[in-house]
Amino acid sequence: MGTVMVALGLALSSTGHVWALFVGHGVLIGFLGMGAIYPPLVIYVSRRFDRRRGTAIALISSGQYVAGMIWPAVFERLIAGAGWRIAYLGYAGVVLLGVLPLATLFLYPAPDVFGAGGKHAGTRHVAIPEPRTRVLGLRPNVVQAIICAASVCCCVPMAIPQAHLVAFCGDIGIGTATGATMLSVLLGCAFISRQLWGAFADRHGGLKTVLAGSAFQAVSIGAFLLTQNEAGLFVVAAAYGFGFAGIIPAYVVSIRDLFPPEEASWRIPLVLFTAMSGMAFGSWFAGRIYDHFGFYAPAFGSGVMFNLVNLALVGFLVMRHPQGRPRIAKGPVTAYVIDEDAPLPRVEVSLDNMP
Repeated sequence: MGTVMVALGLALSSTGHVWALFVGHGVLIGFLGMGAIYPPLVIYVSRRFDRRRGTAIALISSGQYVAGMIWPAVFERLIAGAGWRIAYLGYAGVVLLGVLPLATLFLYPAPDVFGAGGKHAGTRHVAIPEPRTRVLGLRPNVVQAIICAASVCCCVPMAIPQAHLVAFCGDIGIGTATGATMLSVLLGCAFISRQLWGAFADRHGGLKTVLAGSAFQAVSIGAFLLTQNEAGLFVVAAAYGFGFAGIIPAYVVSIRDLFPPEEASWRIPLVLFTAMSGMAFGSWFAGRIYDHFGFYAPAFGSGVMFNLVNLALVGFLVMRHPQGRPRIAKGPVTAYVIDEDAPLPRVEVSLDNMP
């Protein structure tokens, strides 16, 4: 569904009408298209991997950075030769002919949450934790709300350099072409560092990864206020790309660390929704502040303030679980070994303090 909606949105936008651009991008590509691709894909991957879940999610989420390095050069030549409408239609064809066959070939049914009641015969092993009413000593939905609020506060500043870096360079006398190159450097560093943050999340857990990445992001955004020369901005842009890249995948890992797997299908999209809302607001908010003051320093300064609130919220959760990466199963666990072909359908064994 998501692939077809993206292709339809590109085709509609290629007509060139203002309403078609809003409907094509906002409704078809954004709401119905990417909304039906990214969250389900992340949930699917999180259920496929356990010990290396952070690395897997980081790798899957890095596709946008690879696209940011490759497709602009292709689009530039295609637009120069055939026009932007043909570029839209051509890319719609690439989406349809590329994504759908790949999804059919590689996206097998995800493992059952509890390993029982599925349609695949054979023996399956699963550990089912006892029901819990507390997460990190709080009600589960309170923790969810804190994570969602933290995602907004980190994504508002996250959007500012990505959306306004080229304009910021022009504002301080650096050419827009250099600013575009700087943005490419930022995205390239984000791709590389996201793999490192994924490995960090596997070792230390999602919440500590969010905290570390957010702290790095806060420092690098503040550095934009102190740097005006071209060489320094390239360094700051690279540092910013290194800092922010692992935050969103780490939120996904945090949800899987803290909550039962059967709740991932609504908790992960909720965090992604609030995070992307923060990104949208941050891009608009920075532009409004620039329009009011006439320069970008207040916008970047506001980003630092939002980032500090994020650090306080995530730090509060980390302090409530200082022992390391949280695990769902902390007490007695009932393990079921289910063989659908055996005369006796179930053997039940009690395991105490299973990690």
